[in-house]
Amino acid sequence: MIIGLLNQKGGVGKTTLATHIAGELAANGARVAVVDADPQGSALDWAQTRSQTGLERLFGVVGLAREVLHQEVPDIARANDHVIIDGPPRVTALARSTILASDLVLIPVQPSSYDLWASMEIVQLINEARLFKPALKAAFVVNRCITGTVIGRDVRNAFDDGIPALESVIGQRIAFVESVATGRLVRELDKRGAAAKEIAALTAEIMEQGT
Repeated sequence: MIIGLLNQKGGVGKTTLATHIAGELAANGARVAVVDADPQGSALDWAQTRSQTGLERLFGVVGLAREVLHQEVPDIARANDHVIIDGPPRVTALARSTILASDLVLIPVQPSSYDLWASMEIVQLINEARLFKPALKAAFVVNRCITGTVIGRDVRNAFDDGIPALESVIGQRIAFVESVATGRLVRELDKRGAAAKEIAALTAEIMEQGT
């Protein structure tokens, strides 16, 4: 499956989710590649940090911030079980190419109406792409949710615009900050920790979307 992560709003944890979903799939025995389609190259930076500290390579990371992404990703997909695309942070031709390349588009959002409003252009692009790819799937992923709070009713209602929210919610945890700084996955920091369990549950739910 080719999974694209997109949101025009920065700071929603797109790269962290992309690398962790890839890592969870790889840990379960799948061949996985991450395509860094963000000109900032955050996924590539994470992989370089990991390499510099001598950690095992879990999956390949390829920089491909080009508007012909949808033409090139299928070649990468043929050599892997899954491809995770860390998409660009703005609505551009590159974002459209990411959507066209994907079987499933995930939109990471923090649990606030402001984040949802900011994602509406991505939703519009997805709906436009469905004219060409009727089978294209999409879902919101609630990320960086503060533990002990609930997602407001207004936020949940906003999910009813043809794109659902996955049940799995990722909390705002120090483990994710540490993972970015060290090039590790939260499962490597604490396999039994809450962060690792949340990533495992999210990845399992994502795989169900592809069935």
